[in-house]
Amino acid sequence: MVTETTAQDVDAADATPESTEHGQAVLDIRDPSFMGRAYEIYDELRDEGRVVSVRFRRDDDKDDGSPRSAFFRRPSKFVTHYDDVVETLFNDNFSVDMAANMAAAAKAEGKPVEEIPEEFRPIARSIISLDPPDHTRIRKLVQPSFTGRTMDAMRGKIQETVDTLLDRAERAAAERGETPGNRKMELISDFAYPFPVAVISDLLGIPREDRAQIKGWTENLLRADRGTDKELDEEVRAGLREFIAYLTTLFERKRQQPEDDMISQMVAATEDGDVLTEEEMLATVFLMYLAGHVTTVNLVGNGIVALLSNPSELAKMQADPTLAKNMVEETLRYWGPVDFVGRRVATEDMVVAGAPIKAGEQITAGLASANHDPDRFANPEVYDITRANANRHVAFGRGIHVCLGAPLARVEGQVAFETLVRRYPDLRLAVPEDEIQWSGNFLRGFRQVPLLY
Repeated sequence: MVTETTAQDVDAADATPESTEHGQAVLDIRDPSFMGRAYEIYDELRDEGRVVSVRFRRDDDKDDGSPRSAFFRRPSKFVTHYDDVVETLFNDNFSVDMAANMAAAAKAEGKPVEEIPEEFRPIARSIISLDPPDHTRIRKLVQPSFTGRTMDAMRGKIQETVDTLLDRAERAAAERGETPGNRKMELISDFAYPFPVAVISDLLGIPREDRAQIKGWTENLLRADRGTDKELDEEVRAGLREFIAYLTTLFERKRQQPEDDMISQMVAATEDGDVLTEEEMLATVFLMYLAGHVTTVNLVGNGIVALLSNPSELAKMQADPTLAKNMVEETLRYWGPVDFVGRRVATEDMVVAGAPIKAGEQITAGLASANHDPDRFANPEVYDITRANANRHVAFGRGIHVCLGAPLARVEGQVAFETLVRRYPDLRLAVPEDEIQWSGNFLRGFRQVPLLY
């Protein structure tokens, strides 16, 4: 697949993920059509080798001479096969601390270290961007809020949130004069988008009267996460400062008047004398709204489109709603929200899947490639909600950085899928399947999903 070419031979505007630069496959995640072709590309990469050199094109893919630009333009070793991806994710000799890695790279090149704006630090310093021992300490303090038992205890509240949102959608349809069986719903904006925000706000203990304002601030978070810190305009930065001020006040209120919620638990958490700092609590809240929001939106949207595009699987769910549990796992395997986790930097020379990796080189674990590896999953291109080993997917990662919110995402998905299928026996896509478009960013999710019900 990879042939030698020069950078000048590749037109950035027309480049496809199959193109190459300097013998490296180029994955153009700026391209709106990338997600639609990605699994074919991953198949080609798997055939090419267990570890393949790639470079990602991004929205902010420009060389301005800064250490950050140089860091993100560097090639990465892309791990393609299931067993190798699992081994890589369990390998503790990779650093995820991008701030430290970029600072080290800048110093090595004799360049100044870029300062992270204060309002951006809670995004940059969450546990997904920290190495041990900081990662270990913070995770130990936060983990009790995310056990499977804790999330199952929230199932009733999550069901209430789902029912409230669907009741609202039904009222809106009635006001438009639509009748059952022919009502319209845009799944993402009407349900999948507000759903996880409400659940996360309940979990954290955000007062209901504050949630309209929280919505604006969390949207600022999502905007901030899509660009570099230099691209944060003043409106977004001001919004983040307001959110930080609000949360700081809320933390103090929960210290004085604790309730049965996660923020109250965080402000009181201790482990072997350790406590969470103010910045670490801010980072945890920000992470929940960033990672816990978009990925759940996509899980719900991806699962419903996959189900309604496969009549045999829809019939299975209608006959046995308890399959919602395995439907979540198969959706995560088939169309998981995160295709790959990257920018892990080797801290020493090593060998991964027979390929030498030098200290300082970057590696990317191909989660979607692993989840469609035919050596691990039979007929991986088939969506099968009764697949026996669907839960062996790596959509949540593995190792010390396995997704903290996985138990919550599972319960959210189960409740959403079971309720939609149970309440709406006539649920169907309102447009042909091929008209539903991927959102066009590095996370796998649909822009809109028009439904009839």
